[in-house]
Amino acid sequence: MATNQGITITWLGHATTKIEISDGKTILIDPWLETNPSVPDEHKQQDRVDLMLITHAHDDHMGDAISVAQKTKPDVIAIFDLTQYLDHKGVEKTNGINKGGTVDWNGISITMTDAVHSAGLMDGDMPVQGGTAAGFVLRFPDGFTLYFSGDTDLFESMRTIGRFYKPDLAMLPIGDHFTMGPKQAAEAIRMLGVKRVIPIHYATFPLLTGTPEALEREAADISGLRVIALKPGQSIHQSALA
Repeated sequence: MATNQGITITWLGHATTKIEISDGKTILIDPWLETNPSVPDEHKQQDRVDLMLITHAHDDHMGDAISVAQKTKPDVIAIFDLTQYLDHKGVEKTNGINKGGTVDWNGISITMTDAVHSAGLMDGDMPVQGGTAAGFVLRFPDGFTLYFSGDTDLFESMRTIGRFYKPDLAMLPIGDHFTMGPKQAAEAIRMLGVKRVIPIHYATFPLLTGTPEALEREAADISGLRVIALKPGQSIHQSALA
């Protein structure tokens, strides 16, 4: 549960992340719950979601987007092409934006950033264009700023994201094979200039071989860095990130 001030971040497993705000509202990022082997059983059903953010259309990031949205009726922010698909599937309250766009949601500034990754999906037997992959920068009313990169490789504009948005915390994939591995993620940390990092998108499948320990080794030269390796279902409050 969120405390009276700040946010509480719960890594549910893979990339699926829940953020509880002090006013009781809940943000769910990349909702893959039911068939996600990393998500603890007690978290597979989400009864309240006020805002859903989707980085891209792959099933391991939006596998439960439609069912959760139909159940909880959240606002949904994703790249424009994907919201058109969700609209067609009966999802309400979508807000399609694009790279560089910023929207205000209940005092939280949400900016869509680039990501280097594919983003197609299958609708039955039919391949569908889901737009392109993205990340998000969330700036909360107290100024605390989270960069959620989504699935991505290292890319030069991370330097700009760090300089322009100055994130206090980054959530970065480290699993390798489909995204950055620990070596690239360490360089992303240098480019972003961030000192607090929560690794995501690892250990879900045997193919995802990157580990938080490998990230710490690769980033051992970064003074003051904390790699916060949450277990699936584990939470951390903003106050513990200082």
